[in-house]
Amino acid sequence: MQFDHVALQVPDIAAALAWWQRIVPGTMVLYEDDSWALIEAGGSRVAFVSADEHPDHLAYSVSVSELERLANEHGSEIAQHRDGSRSFYLDAPGAHRLELIAYPDAVDEDAE
Repeated sequence: MQFDHVALQVPDIAAALAWWQRIVPGTMVLYEDDSWALIEAGGSRVAFVSADEHPDHLAYSVSVSELERLANEHGSEIAQHRDGSRSFYLDAPGAHRLELIAYPDAVDEDAE
């Protein structure tokens, strides 16, 4: 398991991107559409999301097999995303959300 990103709900995706690019030197936009965007800034990845699309959350990446095992363990349904990644959310203490995510090109530790 490895830290992947933090997601913040914002009212205007483009305005959030413009602000971060102006304020944080070296900010790179990795993805952008109308409902979410992903940047890399200072060695961390930050997603900006629409409130009606995604919750605020911290995300950790896991292997595909680990994602399936954890989803089964927690009785959670895995969602397929448009970029090919798959994930599910868990409620964390303090009314926070945790996303566990697996990417299609990730090497599965169980296969090594």
